[in-house]
Amino acid sequence: MAFQKVASVSDIPAGALKVYEVGDKAVAVCNVSGSYYAIEDVCTHDFASFEQGELDGCEIECPRHGARFDVTDGSATELPAVVPVDTFPVRVEGDTIEVDI
Repeated sequence: MAFQKVASVSDIPAGALKVYEVGDKAVAVCNVSGSYYAIEDVCTHDFASFEQGELDGCEIECPRHGARFDVTDGSATELPAVVPVDTFPVRVEGDTIEVDI
């Protein structure tokens, strides 16, 4: 695994998320009050993208059926999802957000 540049901090304002292709994975990068988290961009319940989902604090809601996940650790926090999503290490170097895939 290696850290790869995905965005600048100005690209993802607080309370927002953006989806990027990193290697062979789609990754949702989330800004929770200035801290950045990365999860695989796939709901484990219905395989939908989180791109149109809503970020509420540290939880992201799948736009399809309302399943929720904690972006800090990937855990499923609301049914119908019960399986966690994969998470990836994130670091900020200067103005650059990097994800370790």
